[in-house]
Amino acid sequence: MSRRRAAATFVIVFALGAGALAVARLGRGDGAAPGIQATIAVREALGGADAGFARALAPRPFAFPEDHGPHPDFRTEWWYYTGNLQTSAGRHFGFQLTFFRNALAPLPAGGRDGSASAWATRQLFLAHFALTDTAAGRFPTASRLTRQALGLAGAQARPFRVWVEDWSVEGEPPDGLPMRLRAAEGDVAIDLLLSAEKRPVLQGDRGLSRKGPEPGNASYYYSFTRMAARGTVRQGGESLPVSGQAWMDREWSTSALGPDLVGWDWFAFQLDDGRDLMFYVLRRHDGGAAPFSAGTLVATDGQTQRLGVRDVGIEVLLHWTSPRSRVRYPARWRITVPSAGLRLEVAPRLADQELIVGTRYWEGAVAVEGSAGGRPISGKGYVELVGYGE
Repeated sequence: MSRRRAAATFVIVFALGAGALAVARLGRGDGAAPGIQATIAVREALGGADAGFARALAPRPFAFPEDHGPHPDFRTEWWYYTGNLQTSAGRHFGFQLTFFRNALAPLPAGGRDGSASAWATRQLFLAHFALTDTAAGRFPTASRLTRQALGLAGAQARPFRVWVEDWSVEGEPPDGLPMRLRAAEGDVAIDLLLSAEKRPVLQGDRGLSRKGPEPGNASYYYSFTRMAARGTVRQGGESLPVSGQAWMDREWSTSALGPDLVGWDWFAFQLDDGRDLMFYVLRRHDGGAAPFSAGTLVATDGQTQRLGVRDVGIEVLLHWTSPRSRVRYPARWRITVPSAGLRLEVAPRLADQELIVGTRYWEGAVAVEGSAGGRPISGKGYVELVGYGE
């Protein structure tokens, strides 16, 4: 809406927008104070001049693997992966691995920087990595920020690859599937292979996801809503085989949040009847949902139903206050989609899944229970909460 956003992951080019030129790392999982406390408000990061960048103005054809690769004529883009995993014994893990690209300036005519220097670049890359260890009650997080120059970070379509130092996602030819995710920080790591079980979903109007009434206040946005995941999770001294399901959100955009918006709540669920649900609420200053809040219900065969702000009910049932930031977040929800007979209750796997990584937001694994057409249903997913406490 971007996770990760004014569409799922729009998301968080906050540290990049501030022009930081360092690699930031932190680890947290046992209540210890994080290494980075300073935060950048979403509104500050998503502001700034857009002149010279391309805009998302109308639907366009999508092609793969080309659109897995970079779109440097737009100001920002992200590759956003989340998932719920378990061991053969049933131990649960959630993961988030997100890569962001942010342009410091538009490309000149011809699309090349034109500099002979290996240090020259107009692109910065940021990555966030988090692991939810439900049984241990731990949530270690890490962040990296670096330049595209000297091969330190980058993105390419053929073969598909995005990387920030040794964190990466790589896709197999010819179409970039399956995708392999690798990230490690200290004693925490993932190495996962993701295989798409449904075709890509073009969000919004054929992939054009509008965030407001102004021309160009939109992103190009597609998702793989159900990906089989298998591989290993390393936590402490253990390396554990895991399997489960993952979600990929992919967006590129130039626009900032409109002046009436303060943040967003993004929900993505994989239900055990084979359907997938995504919905994002664009929040106004008064806490209400903006008219361009939207989402998609994906059937078992990949057919999609667009959802608008009047099609989905969201009721907050509980709140949680972070012991570090003192920010109060929603922490349990009742979500209804009357047209689909869905009535769901959503609860975090852990209350504390707040990231403070140059910016601050809550992004975490959730469990889903409820009914579909009067019959019991369950599921799993991820929720992202951006813009609280600013």
